[in-house]
Amino acid sequence: MTSEIKSSPLESAHVGLGAKLISFAGWNMPVQYTSIMDEHGAVRSACGIFDISHMGQFIVSGPAALAWLNGLLTNNIAKLGIGQGQYTLMLNEQGGVIDDMIAYRSGADEFFLVVNASMIEEDFFWMAARQPEGVILRNESELWAGMAIQGPHSCEVFSRCFPSEELPPRNGISRTASGSIVCRTGYTGEDGFEFFSPAAEGISYWEKFIEAGSKPCGLGARDSLRLEMCYPLNGNDLLPNRSPIEAGLGFFCDLDKGDFIGRDVLVAQKTGGPAVKLAAIRYLEKGAPPRAHYPVLAADGTLLGELASGVLSPSLMTGIGMAYLPADFAKLGTKLSIEVRGKRFPAEVVKKPFYVKPSSPDSSSSQS
Repeated sequence: MTSEIKSSPLESAHVGLGAKLISFAGWNMPVQYTSIMDEHGAVRSACGIFDISHMGQFIVSGPAALAWLNGLLTNNIAKLGIGQGQYTLMLNEQGGVIDDMIAYRSGADEFFLVVNASMIEEDFFWMAARQPEGVILRNESELWAGMAIQGPHSCEVFSRCFPSEELPPRNGISRTASGSIVCRTGYTGEDGFEFFSPAAEGISYWEKFIEAGSKPCGLGARDSLRLEMCYPLNGNDLLPNRSPIEAGLGFFCDLDKGDFIGRDVLVAQKTGGPAVKLAAIRYLEKGAPPRAHYPVLAADGTLLGELASGVLSPSLMTGIGMAYLPADFAKLGTKLSIEVRGKRFPAEVVKKPFYVKPSSPDSSSSQS
């Protein structure tokens, strides 16, 4: 593993726009340009663009690729047609989450995996150690610049930049005439796409998307947007000692497809019910912004755990968070409190997601 802080191929563009840069997952990344509230609102109402060059890209190919991936990942790769993708997870033998990712079938015997930035090396070593004959595994993470264009106006932005091309369908993957990769996915709950270009061409595409109507957005807004949708963050909400069943992600675990690493643990938890569950918690009144690791207490003051993620929701203007709680305390309506610097704020367990997009004739359903 390396401790060197990496720079995005788009970093000079961020500096030119006056972004505040921070260290995140071993990368120097923009946390905000104007304000989190402003950037969050732009994605919910119009279109924002995020630098996701820190995320990893693996290519898995060969005649045995499909069967091998199905033995490593929780979802069923065999259900993907060429050009389709799915959310999935990679587990350890104890059923805990190593990483979550999107897997796309880019060819008959080829798959494009987008993995989390902090897990690129660990994921690759884990997979390479189990790589059989008939499978080629390549880490192409340093070859690509990545951008996420998200919001209700994202399709118009794409059309302005690529007037003679079409976006792939939801959860699909395609290539532009110039060879860039377009994935119709996202991490915000809005319609949008993720765009991967050769690293050297990244800044020109970044500027092109901004000129077409995308507002530059940083990691701060990315975090508040994903948490409003209860999308998990690896390392916070997904952990090596917590399973997808405990995290409420059983829908993405195909227990009927055959054996995969960690399956036996998931079967046992699904049969008997998990002892803990990742619950969505919302303040009942105004309070200090909740953050990861703040204590979560029962109504009688008993310590139940701590927040895995927390933020002041820009859309709801109240504190929201997620925490692993004993199953009996993870039921909807359970009264709790969040302790912030010695002061307790009343809260309760609520239904996921926190934010539901207002319905309108032209509104798009959220991306999972």
